[in-house]
Amino acid sequence: MVDVQCIWGSAQFDICAYDSKEAIITAFLKEMTLDEKIGQMTQSVWHNNVSPKIIQDRTIGSIIHTEGRTPGPKISDWVTTFDTFQSYALKTRLGIPLLIAVDAVHGQNTFEGAVIFPHNLGMGATRNYDLIRRAAEITAIETAGTGFNWTFSPVIAMPEHEHWGRVYEGFSEDVNVTTKALIASIQGHQGTHLKQRHTIAATAKHYLGDGATTGGKEGGNAIISDQALKDRYLPPYQAAVDMGIASIMVGFNSVNGTNMHQHEYLVQDVLKGQLGFDGVVVTDWLGGTRWGEPYTVINAGIDIAMQPANHDEFMAKLKATVLDGNVNMKRIDDAVARILGLKFDLGLFTDPFVKKELSALVGSTMHREVARQAVRESLVLLKSEANALPLKSTDKIAVVGEHANNSGLQSGGWSIHWQGQKHGYASATTILDGIHGFAPEAQYQPMGCTADMQASKVIAVVGELPYAEFMGDSTKLNLTQTQRKMITHCKSLGKQVIVVLISGRVMTVTDIINQSDAFIAAWLPGSEGAGVADFLFAANGFIPVGKLPTSWPDQYEDLPLAQDAEEALYPFGFGLNKY
Repeated sequence: MVDVQCIWGSAQFDICAYDSKEAIITAFLKEMTLDEKIGQMTQSVWHNNVSPKIIQDRTIGSIIHTEGRTPGPKISDWVTTFDTFQSYALKTRLGIPLLIAVDAVHGQNTFEGAVIFPHNLGMGATRNYDLIRRAAEITAIETAGTGFNWTFSPVIAMPEHEHWGRVYEGFSEDVNVTTKALIASIQGHQGTHLKQRHTIAATAKHYLGDGATTGGKEGGNAIISDQALKDRYLPPYQAAVDMGIASIMVGFNSVNGTNMHQHEYLVQDVLKGQLGFDGVVVTDWLGGTRWGEPYTVINAGIDIAMQPANHDEFMAKLKATVLDGNVNMKRIDDAVARILGLKFDLGLFTDPFVKKELSALVGSTMHREVARQAVRESLVLLKSEANALPLKSTDKIAVVGEHANNSGLQSGGWSIHWQGQKHGYASATTILDGIHGFAPEAQYQPMGCTADMQASKVIAVVGELPYAEFMGDSTKLNLTQTQRKMITHCKSLGKQVIVVLISGRVMTVTDIINQSDAFIAAWLPGSEGAGVADFLFAANGFIPVGKLPTSWPDQYEDLPLAQDAEEALYPFGFGLNKY
């Protein structure tokens, strides 16, 4: 007998009358109406014209939290909100629990006060797969503790074009590094079994080839040969399937001219057929209606459609096409069986509510120490000359650049807000905070060096402003003129200049590297800026360990830069291991 609560919903449906998970799912499918089945295949945003009562009335099977209103400033606000939604789902005729999802892509990055880890590109630079697993485990704990049972993470794109606005969401351009990091991430998020209370369902995304679009355009077209599909793009997804990943999200992009939301061959035939994926396939934002009628998406093999503002439209159109025969009931039943299977695997038929014991761990010192370790191991030392590093507490130090004292800028996109933010957030430690922990007398002059400055060593913290998705697609991969002039001026005053670059991708900054005495690719370190200071001061005997997750360009004209490009300024895997 399976370990479940017996009686569900207003119909008092007794699932203990059945002796296995499979038998219970079959019984549900026989009992459910078409409307109830389509409800399970629909996801909406909890704060966008959706109330607990609407969840009950429309039997919607999952909700998502994303950009917009939050439940409140306290963890208890989040727990109460999502438990209320869950309680209304349980009041439906069959009482099927809700999946409650969030884009927790580098920590529980939507809750102000949670720990935010380096973005995946930095995590890939660590080459420390046990650390990647531990970071995912902490993310799962803090995500579950704020009310969720499902995350849309990890991104396993392999960025091939530096102009793409999502480069930082991938672990590496290398298939082997990506696959190892993916496996570690799944192990961290999902544990040994999803019924463990500290685990959540993970999602590999975005299937398929999202990092390979022509010109690095978000949602563009990727041209992929059969051989490349076999050798490069499918192996990480096969590994995800073999690891028991709970769900896979299809991408906005097209492959060889067909959008992935409608790509029946790659979703139904390859992913579910050849790769043997038996979990849930979910759309991206508005994916059930964005590229055509819902039936084209469902027939392609999608199981859940994310319809944040138009769930009624999606549900009505899908129902009409089931009734007129355009969608076979076997396809509907397959989708619903997968969804119910995930809910069973998560233990929602045993205890569907928020794991409140995990709430106390959100933002804990123990978790922050792991994130701080991730920061210092993610930094890649590209240049170190003239004994500029490591710093000593007795050095006369100045810090310049607004990125040095701004946790929003150091965290990038998907940090508190979808596009990130240009100001700080609660409980984070800035890079300057970390430096002051080692050298309390260090000067901070955000606009740059001055002639009367006493410091002999200058830490210039510069980089990109936050962005996410298509908002980050760019042909401007250099520092601003203001930042470049600031570094040049500091150097002209005879200072040793240590550049810390905050960016979501490699940049064409050869002139700045040449001017600097030391240059560090710091990626997007997240909430624990003190990890950068640990690196600069060689805390507790630390030595650099980070390795480039992508090759680094010498000049803009070399872009896009292949992983094995001979013209690279620094090859893939480069990173000095001594100061």
